[in-house]
Parts: sequence; structure tokens; C-alpha cells
Amino acid sequence: MLKKVKTLIPAFNIDMGGIPLKQALPTNNVQQVDPFLLLHHGTLKYRKDGKAIHQGVGAHPHRGFTPVTFIIEGEIHHRDSRGNNQIAKKGEVQWMHAGSGIVHSERPSQDLMDRNGSNEMIQLWVNSPADRKMIEPSYQYVPENEIPVFYSENKNMTTKVITGNYGSLKGKIKTESELLMLWSNGIGKDTQTFNITKGFNTMIYTIKGNLRINGYGLVEKENLVIFEDGGDQIEVSTNGKAEFLVLSGKPLNEKIVQHGPFVMNSETEILEAMRDYQMGKMGILIEE
Repeated sequence: MLKKVKTLIPAFNIDMGGIPLKQALPTNNVQQVDPFLLLHHGTLKYRKDGKAIHQGVGAHPHRGFTPVTFIIEGEIHHRDSRGNNQIAKKGEVQWMHAGSGIVHSERPSQDLMDRNGSNEMIQLWVNSPADRKMIEPSYQYVPENEIPVFYSENKNMTTKVITGNYGSLKGKIKTESELLMLWSNGIGKDTQTFNITKGFNTMIYTIKGNLRINGYGLVEKENLVIFEDGGDQIEVSTNGKAEFLVLSGKPLNEKIVQHGPFVMNSETEILEAMRDYQMGKMGILIEE
């Protein structure tokens, strides 16, 4: 049975510390789609005369959730206080579970700077269950050629399995809760039916191009589609170039208290996070 569309949210412009971004989640009306907390879509351009290590998003802390970065265009250089130092390229994902606390930066690669390139990325915040919020932080990266894929009937739509199980395919990224994340690219006229686990909260974010969702209609780029609970399938059609994310997860149904880069379950835990960061307990990031 097809899932019905509950609401559609056009991504709106925000300023994040001088960086212009589009935000689809949260909004005044939709605070979260449990376990998904935030979705930002940005194109970052850089000064030609500056070094890569001084541009992009500088060192900042996180605790209690997983920030996920999908690289749509360009190259993003991840460094963190656990010693991870890695460049992800177009079509790849950087997956960092902040756990008990980590400091990281997201810069352009120097190669990208030398080519005068820009980065386009989606950042998604996924909440962690209460019993996983204070575990050891971790970072995961899978090269694009190792990401499992499946194809639509006419081969005009390619879908990568980022996390979760889809048919016989299994995403390579380990998650803290039950998630299914698919990243699809269409190049022409085609239709794909996606099977969704019953009870999972589900969204589609349109990155580029237009989609048609069976039972709803046309969805243009830079829109977040939120589905109702019922049903277990979504049928998506493309008529040309299109790119979108299917984001689905088992709701945690836990209290959330958020303060900036910290997402916990109580005000006391937020105060502890702020104190621990100020005391250096989340580590120190020395970029070089």
C-alpha cells in the first residue's frame, strides 16, 4: 500500500554564522521527524586567495547525535579530535556519531581550492537513543565504489543504500538505531517503488530536478516531503535529471533537549555537555 504525503516543506534561506544555507528541518510547525532533527542544504564558495584549512566550517563540538554529511558536489575534508582525518568526494558520505563528545571541522580540500571549486552538501542530524548518547564517538566513511546500489527497471534511476537493509543489499554504515537511507539519481524517464518498513517515519528530500510521487503529484527541487504513518511503499517517477534522498527511521519516542550542538534528554545533561566541552573533555582539534 502506498504511503500518503502528510506535508511538504520548501527549504528556506537561513544564515549560519555567515554561511548562507537552506533549511528544511526544523520549522516552526515541524520540530523534528523522529529520529531526524535537522536538514541543511548548502553550496559553499571559497575565497581564491585563502588556504583550505582556514575556510569552510571550523572546529566545533557535538554530543548525543549523529551529524551526517552527503557530498553532492566537491570535496570535504573532515578532521576531528579523535584523530580522524579524511577527504570525502562527490557521491560519498561522512558519518560521525558524536556520542559522548567530539570536536570536528569540515573544510574544503586543498585540491578543490586549487581548482577554484565549491562544495554542495546536505547535512542531516540523526538523534541517538538515550542509551547510545554517551558511548565512545566514532567516524565512518565508505568510498563510493563500495556503496551498494540497485537500479530501476529502465536503468535510468540508480539508488545507493547508505544505511539499513534493502532487499538483499545491506548498507555498510553502522547506525545507533534502525535507519534506512537511500540516495537516488535519475537521468531520464523512469519509475522506482521503494519499500519502507511499517512504523518508520519517512521523508524524501529533493536535491535537484523534479519528482512525481504517486498519489501526490509533482515535487520540485529543494523540498522536504514528509509521509504519513500508514502504508509501506513510495512510488517515485523522474522525467529527466533528478537527485533525492529517501530518509526513513524507527522513531525513538524520547524527550529531546537541544542546545546548539548538543542533543540530550534533559536540561541537566545539556549543562553537563557544556561543562565537559569547556573542560576539554571532548578533546582538542589541532588542524594541520
